[in-house]
Amino acid sequence: MRRAVALMAVFCLGAAAPASSPVSQLSGRYSEHFLNGMVDGSTYWADNIVEVVPVDATHAFVQLSLEFYNGHQCGLSGIATAEGKALVYHEPADGVAEGKCHLSLTHAGTKLGIDDDGGSCSVYCGARGTLSGIGLPWKSKRPITYLPQLKASHEYTDALAAWRKTKDGQ
Repeated sequence: MRRAVALMAVFCLGAAAPASSPVSQLSGRYSEHFLNGMVDGSTYWADNIVEVVPVDATHAFVQLSLEFYNGHQCGLSGIATAEGKALVYHEPADGVAEGKCHLSLTHAGTKLGIDDDGGSCSVYCGARGTLSGIGLPWKSKRPITYLPQLKASHEYTDALAAWRKTKDGQ
């Protein structure tokens, strides 16, 4: 009996977010390996990758690296907030203007849905890239096995520092 109670306590303390939370539901690595092309007709293999790492019960680090035709890419990382059934990244204000990029991640049927309100995050993409109305296969979701390396990356540490600064009102 004591063992069961102890195990339950450990389980509860380790839970970052309720199972119904988008933080826990979307947490993981999504990927897609595909044949991409260049304007000259040549082809090459490319990878789209999205990583979602819980920070607390209502926030997650999100990192997107997406490939498009002719070598164009989209790359974005930051701290997203649980809003309803979505994780939403709001670009932090820079002191001069409000952040303009609003990106949402959702479980949309057979996809991890990615949408930026019709192009609000286009500054993070090359000419042929977009973060509007796209997705990665939900079935590609895997645990992130390289979490220590990811958390040591400058993308993660910079995103966390920017979020804390905004959160603390500094």
